[in-house]
Amino acid sequence: MTDSKPKVAVVLSGCGVFDGSEIHESVLALLALERQGAEYECYAPDISQARVINHISGDQMDGERNVLVESARIARGEIKNLADFDAAAVDAIMFPGGFGAAKNLSSFAFDGAECSVNEDNARLTRM
Repeated sequence: MTDSKPKVAVVLSGCGVFDGSEIHESVLALLALERQGAEYECYAPDISQARVINHISGDQMDGERNVLVESARIARGEIKNLADFDAAAVDAIMFPGGFGAAKNLSSFAFDGAECSVNEDNARLTRM
């Protein structure tokens, strides 16, 4: 192993605990990585969210949001399309929590064990 900083890909699934990545967990994970001397890059799929949730009432809302665009809120715009992920460029992959992983990175929230996994997400986990 070299003396270089570890490189971590952080895969986000939107912005908000009920329809994306949990914001506190995501931001604190990024802070922890930075404090431990790791470099990180954020990624998210460029797809529509499965559902848009009102985080006050918990009700589903009309409208459409993009997972990559919403994830950019957490990453302060410093984010890459998950389709461009290169496993050779990182030492580890991190998936912050939130229902977005079960709704946007896969269909687990809707289909349970019979779920499908987002194509780009499946590709990076097989690399």
